[in-house]
Amino acid sequence: MSIDPYGVLGLTKSATADDIKKAYRKLVRTSHPDLHPDDMGAEARFKAIAAAYDLLKDPQTRTRFDAGEIDATGAERPQRQYYRDFATAGDNPYQQRRGFETHGDPAEIFAEILRQRARGGGDDAGGRGFTASGPDLRYTLEVPFLIAALGGGMRITLPNGGSIAVNIPEGAHDSQTLRLRGKGGPGYGGGPAGDALITLSVGLHPVFRREGDDILATLPITIDEAVLGAKVSAPTIAGPVSLTIPKGASSGRVLRLRGRGVSRPGSKMAGDQLVELRIMAPRVIDDSLRDFLTEWRKTHHEDPRAEMLKEAAS
Repeated sequence: MSIDPYGVLGLTKSATADDIKKAYRKLVRTSHPDLHPDDMGAEARFKAIAAAYDLLKDPQTRTRFDAGEIDATGAERPQRQYYRDFATAGDNPYQQRRGFETHGDPAEIFAEILRQRARGGGDDAGGRGFTASGPDLRYTLEVPFLIAALGGGMRITLPNGGSIAVNIPEGAHDSQTLRLRGKGGPGYGGGPAGDALITLSVGLHPVFRREGDDILATLPITIDEAVLGAKVSAPTIAGPVSLTIPKGASSGRVLRLRGRGVSRPGSKMAGDQLVELRIMAPRVIDDSLRDFLTEWRKTHHEDPRAEMLKEAAS
């Protein structure tokens, strides 16, 4: 059963692009598995939310989905064909370039051949052969987070022990379906082979999270780096870069590394990396630090929770 991406985001087809973005950001906060480690269903909900957003945020794929040309996974919807479509296919009433519906049952195909032969009174329908393309075959491929973001080559193992090379495009997303022409089931009567439809399952990463084309990461910093500012090394999907921590930075502050996110084929633009700062206390509190903070507390009475408590009571 195909999942309605509008329903996943709690929207209707009349939703604007801004509505889609707002709904996605709201749902991410309530379903991201990193933010809700005790929620066993968070990962499944997050994957469904991300897949729905990836399809609807792109005006082209949204238009094609609304028109019924693709399904909720982005896969093409094959146009159903009937026997009458073949009966008018040029000089050969059985021959057509694409043949039967790609997902048709082979038994139904040959049953139709036999019915036509019986009506024609011949063993080979008047001596004319039958040609049809082979069925499409569907596979699922688990893709590491960084390969999905940066692109790369992988192989998928087939049930018969063989394998197919799969080129993962830069910026591939979870639940995206790739079509490999001619890598499906064999054709009938010398017809072309069907296609292989590869649905991607993108894994999680211990450091990075993805929101559209943006990469999110949480960066630990020390107390002195937060107070005095510093230049530190921060990880990105393309490798470490230098990041300036401003003086007086607090936990939760987000710094933006422009162009350090995910880029897509044919696009000159790339997403950004958003770095959330998290102040970490020293693992060992020595005497000098303890004495300094004890004296500092005597002369400083700032309460960072005062405003929060006031708002909670209003």
